[in-house]
Amino acid sequence: MPRVIDLCDPQVASLPEMVAGIAAAGFDPADEASLANAATWLRRLGNNRSFLGDLLVEELAQRHREDVLDSAYGPQVVMLAPPTGDFFIRAAMWPSSDEHMMRASGGTSFVYGLPHDHNFSFLTLGYFGPGYWSDYYEFDYEAVTGFRGEAVPSLRFVERSRLEEGKIQLYRAHVDVHAQIPADSLSVSINVMHTTAVQPWFDQYRFDLDQGEIGAIVSPGPTDAFMRIAVGLGGDEALDLAHAFARRHPSDRLRLVCWDALAGRESDPAARDALWREAEGSGSRYVAVEARTRRGALVGA
Repeated sequence: MPRVIDLCDPQVASLPEMVAGIAAAGFDPADEASLANAATWLRRLGNNRSFLGDLLVEELAQRHREDVLDSAYGPQVVMLAPPTGDFFIRAAMWPSSDEHMMRASGGTSFVYGLPHDHNFSFLTLGYFGPGYWSDYYEFDYEAVTGFRGEAVPSLRFVERSRLEEGKIQLYRAHVDVHAQIPADSLSVSINVMHTTAVQPWFDQYRFDLDQGEIGAIVSPGPTDAFMRIAVGLGGDEALDLAHAFARRHPSDRLRLVCWDALAGRESDPAARDALWREAEGSGSRYVAVEARTRRGALVGA
């Protein structure tokens, strides 16, 4: 389960002070000194009981007319500080089951009931309210290939707990899995998110807990979309690049995207089958399993 970081610090920090304090040392969750520094500044910001309300009121008063790209992150998440070096800071809202936004949008809009890991590490603080609940699991990322339906024997249940007000946790990339459960009443968390240039190439998974297997990869990168669009437009250079990436790109996920995009151009089922047959022998177990599934779907169509 996420590592609980128990520290006491009565100091109160503003958001700019926190950003500067973390930026001065950087944020590396694998380094204990860096982690302790970031957690200390998160604690100090959490002691500031008025900053978030003041920020939201100011944004509402401005109707998001200024700096909208810097401040807006989504209906559930508010960007507090954009990427600075190797981190950014956000606040996340967690409604309870009986609130109108939950009844109107459903739990999946707030990632409730979606067991998943993360392809990044992050610190989180329960800032307001009782906090969301989670069923926590752990698994061995290195033992997983990532195809849909793959058994994950290392996946094990740890406990159910909640992110209570004042609690600080470190979610560890590719280790901690959680299935979130609605908070008992509206809650807010504050996150210090670790970022790296290679992060988009590491997969994030959704898990089928009943079957103990991979449900899907839930971390498509922008390169995936760009490749699909480029192949769909049909330029010779794009097709050549897609064929090259499909055969030897380091990311299995992007290799499959290329095969999918190329197959989507083929209207003849026999041509699609031949392409997926080639994909099966392209040297990637992940691609081979997914290609076999697609060939099976062609036979059943």
